[in-house]
Amino acid sequence: MNPIDKSMVQHALDSFLNREVYLHLETTNGAYAVHSQESSMSVGAYIRNARISFGRGVITGDGPYRVGLKLELGWVYAEGLTDFELTPEGQLLLAGHDQEGRLAVALELSLNPFDL
Repeated sequence: MNPIDKSMVQHALDSFLNREVYLHLETTNGAYAVHSQESSMSVGAYIRNARISFGRGVITGDGPYRVGLKLELGWVYAEGLTDFELTPEGQLLLAGHDQEGRLAVALELSLNPFDL
């Protein structure tokens, strides 16, 4: 993955507009949060291969970044994004890593289902 280039990510988001796409969205502070601070609780959310269609996709911020996808009846968004990759298969992979390089958030889009 590379540091986010807003113009490249925006162009990729635009390529998915008004198409049925597969979404992977994940947030976590991971089990490492519990081990480093006994009073912390581990939290996370995970969804994979949800089919969505969005009419507007926007990346905002100066880093870390936020991506919002406007659905017919609501929004999907992820914030804290730091890195991206465009795969040869046309997938857009976005991730947010903390100062120690650990994954905190991921938002991925694909025209085909992600591997399970």
